[in-house]
Amino acid sequence: MTPDEVNPQKTRSGLNRVLHAGDYSLAGLREGWGEPSFRLEAQIALVMLPLAFWLGQTWIEVALLAGSVLIVLMVELLNTGIETAIDRISPEWHDLSRRAKDLGSAAVMLGLILCGGIWIAALVQRFWP
Repeated sequence: MTPDEVNPQKTRSGLNRVLHAGDYSLAGLREGWGEPSFRLEAQIALVMLPLAFWLGQTWIEVALLAGSVLIVLMVELLNTGIETAIDRISPEWHDLSRRAKDLGSAAVMLGLILCGGIWIAALVQRFWP
C-alpha cells in the first residue's frame, strides 16, 4: 500500500486541497468541543474576545488580548492531540506517556499564565493608570 492510498489528502492540490483541509480543521474543532477543558476555555473565549475589542485601546493591545486567548485554545487542542495519540499507542501507564502528557499540560498552564498576565496588565493600565 502506497502513502497515497493511505491518505487521499496527499494527492489533492489547489482549492480542492484547501477545502478538504478546512473540513479537517472543523472536524478537529468539533472533536475539541468534546473535551471538557477545551469547551470551558472556548466558552470563556466567547466572552473574552469581544471584551478584547472594548478593553484594548490600540490595535496592538486588541491583538495581544485576543491573541493570548486564542493561544490558550490552540495549545489546549495540541495537548488533546498529544494525549489522544499517547492513548492510541497504549492505554497502559508508562513513564514516557506520563511525561508527554505532563509536558502538554505544562504548555497549557504556561499559555494560561501568559493570557492572564496580558489581561491583568491591560486591566491595570486601563483602570489604574
